[in-house]
Amino acid sequence: MSMRLDRVLSSLDFSKSDLARQVHLSPATITQLVRYNKWPKSRTVEDFQAEIIDILRANGLQPYQEKGLFEFENRPLAPTQRTAPSHNPNAEQEHNLESMMLLRKQTLKPDTKRIFGLFRDPFAEVRAAEEVYLTHDIRYVRESMRVGAKFGTFMAIVGESGAGKSTLRKDLATWAANEHDPIILIEPYVLGMEESDERGKTLKAGHIAESIMRSVAPGEKIKASSEARFRQCHEALLESFRAGNRHVLIIEEAHGMPIATLKHLKRFYELEDGFNKLLSIILIGQTELGRRLDERNPRVREIVQRCEVVTLRPLDTHLEGYLQHRFKLAGVDLAQIMDANAIEALRNKLTGQGFSALYPLAVHNVVTAALNEAAQLGIPKLTADLVKGV
Repeated sequence: MSMRLDRVLSSLDFSKSDLARQVHLSPATITQLVRYNKWPKSRTVEDFQAEIIDILRANGLQPYQEKGLFEFENRPLAPTQRTAPSHNPNAEQEHNLESMMLLRKQTLKPDTKRIFGLFRDPFAEVRAAEEVYLTHDIRYVRESMRVGAKFGTFMAIVGESGAGKSTLRKDLATWAANEHDPIILIEPYVLGMEESDERGKTLKAGHIAESIMRSVAPGEKIKASSEARFRQCHEALLESFRAGNRHVLIIEEAHGMPIATLKHLKRFYELEDGFNKLLSIILIGQTELGRRLDERNPRVREIVQRCEVVTLRPLDTHLEGYLQHRFKLAGVDLAQIMDANAIEALRNKLTGQGFSALYPLAVHNVVTAALNEAAQLGIPKLTADLVKGV
């Protein structure tokens, strides 16, 4: 037996030594913790557990993986031990949900498209604003982003991987390019961005100021000192705003930003010309960002008071409408592809007790895998059994 934490660390490709460095303990101490539940005495167990969860969230820990993270579980027996495993439906369901969320991206095979008469992949990336499927959440966020881009906003868009966050960013960029009033989108590079410098490079306020200057005043040489650079940034935004431009700072993967930089964003947002905001700020990140912007966290309370946090929920009641929309884009009626029983099987496959993985990416992967399987088996339409089996 060992703590479930041990298995989750492996799934995140995050070693016990990595964790030991982050919590300033020895690898041997972490080993004692996961094998024998022996916690250091320097702090309370609750404090250590909260710190470990925060660290793992920054490294990809998903909400469904947090359940029972510090509980002990029976590991699989060696092949020579023939004791029959006990059947636990809840554990099996949880494993299936985890598998769906981590499933490698599936693609339709050419034969599959030919057999089902699909002239394009129904789950290919959206190519125009008209192709965006508008749930209540997506419609609200899209309009909030557009209004905020013109009049000033500080918002965080939070969602699981594949929930539609990047689609909303692309939609905003397309809309901004077609607007009569000029809107400048400022997008700092986040390649390699991490919460701490131990695993990558942190995004600092100075980097954001440089990104603003490159977008707003590209020909101007950036000042060397921090004080001069921030003053230069403020003046450039003010001059550009008075010339009729509006500015939107968009930071993707914002769940990887350090708390210090999040707090500095408040000061960027407070740059004004009278009552007018010089800079709108939109953060886009996975669910860890929402937890970090919890108003109960005193370290970020001053940010949360100014930042609207919007969480993109799973498709749930929109599932059938979403599938109809996507297959219509591919030139096929959904009824030709799958019946109501298959849709219900898909819903059941991606939901569990108190949990739903009905996000576009997971839906895409399951339906695509089922279509490829059906084409190979010569089955003309997706059935409930086929969906359950992929």
